[in-house]
Amino acid sequence: MSGSFAALNSATTALWAQRRALDVVGQNIANVNTDGYSRQRAEMQAIGGSAVPAFYSVGDGIGGGVSVDQVTRIRDVFLEGRGHTEHANFARLSAEAASLEQVETAFREPGSNGIQALLADVWDGWEAVANSPETDAARVQVIQQMTALVGGLHFASASLDAQWTQTRGNLTVLVDDVNAAAASIADLNQAIQRGNQTGLPVNALVDQRDVLVMKLADQAGATVRQAKDGMLDVIVGGVTLVGGPSASKLAVAGSLDMAGTATDKVRVVTAVGGHTVNPDGTAGGQLTALNGVFPNYQTDLDQLAGAIAAAVNGVHTDNAYDKLGNPGGDVFRSSDGGPITAATIELAFTDPALIAASGLAGGPNTDSSKADEIAQLRNKAGGPDATYRKLVVQLGVEAAVANRGLEIQRVITTQVDASRDSVAGVNLDEEMTNMLSYQHAYSAAGRLVSTIDEMLDVLINRTGRVGL
Repeated sequence: MSGSFAALNSATTALWAQRRALDVVGQNIANVNTDGYSRQRAEMQAIGGSAVPAFYSVGDGIGGGVSVDQVTRIRDVFLEGRGHTEHANFARLSAEAASLEQVETAFREPGSNGIQALLADVWDGWEAVANSPETDAARVQVIQQMTALVGGLHFASASLDAQWTQTRGNLTVLVDDVNAAAASIADLNQAIQRGNQTGLPVNALVDQRDVLVMKLADQAGATVRQAKDGMLDVIVGGVTLVGGPSASKLAVAGSLDMAGTATDKVRVVTAVGGHTVNPDGTAGGQLTALNGVFPNYQTDLDQLAGAIAAAVNGVHTDNAYDKLGNPGGDVFRSSDGGPITAATIELAFTDPALIAASGLAGGPNTDSSKADEIAQLRNKAGGPDATYRKLVVQLGVEAAVANRGLEIQRVITTQVDASRDSVAGVNLDEEMTNMLSYQHAYSAAGRLVSTIDEMLDVLINRTGRVGL
């Protein structure tokens, strides 16, 4: 009789275990499209028989049924770490490629409004003056074309400066977001620790934390280190941003304008102590743009403006004479009295009579050798055109390399994400197979209960009855 009741207990545990497993399958199916959800699996374990000897008690050695020992969250730690690294690389390359694209927008090349086209118009204007030095129309036209060139240089410089300012603002917002995510991870660490210590389920909390960690990997190149009681330490740029239940904060330091980056580079530091952090991810790409891409191309643009001014002014003041026979002066100057840059370059005069097209002194004449010499600057080796073409080619090559690297990294990141999803993602076919398996097991356990019930009914109600 005792064996029958033991079998009934085993069948009951099977009913409970299979129902729990079905609940887990239902949870997986319900969250098939939930971002960051990791599929779960009911871990079943046999309940062994008693191994403790006792008087008047003999065990059959079969066991006591089955129990769901725990609900396991399926994740591959190696793939998660690889995902953090590849996402950080992809985010950094994306930020760097975007900054080069913004530089290309500032230069507007190729196009009819680009600096190359404006330079060509200026040389054409001087050539027109050389062909008709006695007419004011050609002189007025070349002044307008040089004014347009100055405006193009101003636009490019202002665009680079505006993009630098916007990128720095974006970095500040990103760091604030990183601090908020770090604080949330620390809170989740504490909740997970308490759940593990008290035996409460924490899988949903761990999923939320993993989503935030991946977000930090995108933003700042975060990596993780396992800690006790299921907690994680988060490291950014060699600095522990989250240590168990506590989180540190980061801040942005350095120059507030692009010109100051030469001596005071923009950097990410710890809010307490001001120690420099070297982040990866989007923050790393933005720092590269702030301290390298934008300042370098701004310097190249300033050097181009200076080269244009030096070349034209050099010819215009070297034994050159205007329409009235006066020595020619500078065509370009700096608006602030300092070195000529793309932001400060301006025309020194607007009077067409002051254009020194002649190389002969002594009043009005038809000589136009100086105007022709300025027009031929377009073909000068190492001249403004050659300098600018080299700059544009360099920009195009850097942008192409950055985009090619970004596409390669996109493929790598996609492959790693696919591998992560193959482990942690919910597969409906697999879940339906599990559901059928658990349903059959549940039905079999129910049938076992019915069989034992019928057997007990016969033993109790019909044993000892004769002649029936």
